[in-house]
Amino acid sequence: MNELIDRVIAAHGGLDRWNAFTSVKAHHLTGGGLWALKGQGGVMSEVITHVDIHRQFVRQSPFGGPGLRSSFTADRVAVETDAGDVVEERRDPRDAFAGHDLDTPWDRLHLAYFTGYAMWTYLTEPFSFAMPGFQAEELEPWRGDGQTWRRLKVVFPDHIATHSKEQTYYIDGDGLIRRHDYVTEVLGANTGPAAHYSSAHREFDGIMVPTRRRVHLIGEDGNVMEEPLIVSIDMEDITFE
Repeated sequence: MNELIDRVIAAHGGLDRWNAFTSVKAHHLTGGGLWALKGQGGVMSEVITHVDIHRQFVRQSPFGGPGLRSSFTADRVAVETDAGDVVEERRDPRDAFAGHDLDTPWDRLHLAYFTGYAMWTYLTEPFSFAMPGFQAEELEPWRGDGQTWRRLKVVFPDHIATHSKEQTYYIDGDGLIRRHDYVTEVLGANTGPAAHYSSAHREFDGIMVPTRRRVHLIGEDGNVMEEPLIVSIDMEDITFE
C-alpha cells in the first residue's frame, strides 16, 4: 500500500480493527431524484442494509414490500422472503443494463443490483483498497473553497461490482474521505461523472463512518451541479459484528 492509503485507513480505524469484524449493518434513509426517475420511488426510503465486509455480499430489507428482502452478489441478485424463499432472481445482473440510458425504468432486480454494489462500495471503503486486486495511485491535489484535498485514484478488480472500474477519492487533512468521483456505468453510456460528498463522520465500534452522503452531477465544465440532487443517504444506527 502507498502512504496515502495507509493514512486513510488509519484515520478510519485501522486494518486491525476492521479485520476483527465480518459484517456491518446500517439503518439508512435514502432520497434524491434517481429513484422516481427509475420507477422505484419510495422503495429505498428507509432500509436496513447488511454487508459482508470481506466478500461482496449484501442483503437489504424491507425491499419492495413487507416480508421481502434483496440478496446481492456480483453475479446474482434476488428478491426473497424473510424466510429465504426466492421470489425472483437474475444471474449475470449487470448484463441486464445493456442499452439503458438515464430515463430507462428499472425493475426490482435492477434496483437490487445497483443498491447492493453501491452500499458495499460505500460501507467497505477505504478498507477494501487493501484487498487483493485493488490498485491505487495518488493524483495531483484538489484545491477549492479554501481547502486542499489529496486525491487517490483507485482501480477496482474485475470481480468487484461497482460504479466504474476507476474512481477518484478526495482526502481531507484528517485523512477522511470527503468526496468520491465516478461514472455510474449502469445508467448508460451517455451519463456523465458524479461527485459523491461524505460528511458527518462518526465512530461506530472503532470504525469512522460518514453518516451523510450527497451525490451530484459534474457538468461539462468540470464544476459540480448543486441541482438536481441525485441521491441522498443518511445513516442512523450502524453496527459492526
